[in-house]
Amino acid sequence: MSLYDDAVLVLKSYEDQPDLRQVYLDHLSEHGDAGMWKPCTAGHLTASALVIDPARGRVLLTLHKKLRMWLQMGGHCEPGDATLAAAALREATEESGIPGLTLLPGGPVRLDRHPIPGPCSWHLDTQYAALAPADATEAISDESLDLRWFPYDEVADVADTSVVRLVEAARARL
Repeated sequence: MSLYDDAVLVLKSYEDQPDLRQVYLDHLSEHGDAGMWKPCTAGHLTASALVIDPARGRVLLTLHKKLRMWLQMGGHCEPGDATLAAAALREATEESGIPGLTLLPGGPVRLDRHPIPGPCSWHLDTQYAALAPADATEAISDESLDLRWFPYDEVADVADTSVVRLVEAARARL
């Protein structure tokens, strides 16, 4: 099964955000496999994961190097990614430096479509939540200016509404 096929199956089984889910499916229908990859200037799917430590009531955010915003870990799909979930877990592991992350069961917790600087126009982000192991120690990657744990109730003070909604959805899934 290709990454494109997996994305279609994941999106068809995702039950929340029906209008946005349909935007993703229409994008893939219109662009085929190309709609998965960064060169697609009409937009492309991305995969991200919010790293969460439910025992301590906190999430790990990265201060994105280019955007200078506190965000969840995530990014572009790569040819070696077999599934959207694998892409999200790879991105979360690479950007957090934490081995042993596990995705919350049940597939994505949210979808978020947001504009990006050209030449591409949109990221169609498929957002998962990843549980940090009890002994997790983060390490800043070259894609980040900083990594920091934030209590759930402080996320709105540092991040935009898309991250706040992701935290809410992840907590509801827990």
